[in-house]
Amino acid sequence: MNRAVRTRIAGAALLAAATTVTTLVAGSGTAVAAPAQTAAAYNKECGSGYRQVNELPIPGRGTVFLAYNAATGKNCVVTKRNGPAGQRLWVGSWIQRDNDVKSKQEQYGFFTTYAGPVYLEAKGKCVDWGGEIDGYVVARYKTNCAALAATEGQAR
Repeated sequence: MNRAVRTRIAGAALLAAATTVTTLVAGSGTAVAAPAQTAAAYNKECGSGYRQVNELPIPGRGTVFLAYNAATGKNCVVTKRNGPAGQRLWVGSWIQRDNDVKSKQEQYGFFTTYAGPVYLEAKGKCVDWGGEIDGYVVARYKTNCAALAATEGQAR
């Protein structure tokens, strides 16, 4: 038998052995579960004085959170992925005063857990806000229109 034929036979035997081992491992009955994903939760990523006032789910991926600080009149948006942290994905957060593109604040990039926080002073104003995770975009327009600011102002 010449050398080229022996090399091909040896290579075929190695491929067959590797396929058999792979089949045995794959068919062994041992299931390997994917890591469990926990739903995204607001954990004060905007800082002290901010409390969550709204949220917008991104089904199967995460949640966009809107928070407000009554003392400063600032809103904050954070887009969080469902956990645990994994590979970097394109994630973004944005906020603007209703129909005021010049006021828009945003952050986009490749993140493992969340994008933001982004802040905007909008006391007594409606806000447009939203986020994105891996190409899935959600947004709300003309929300949180001073109702919280007025309520908290009366409580003082």
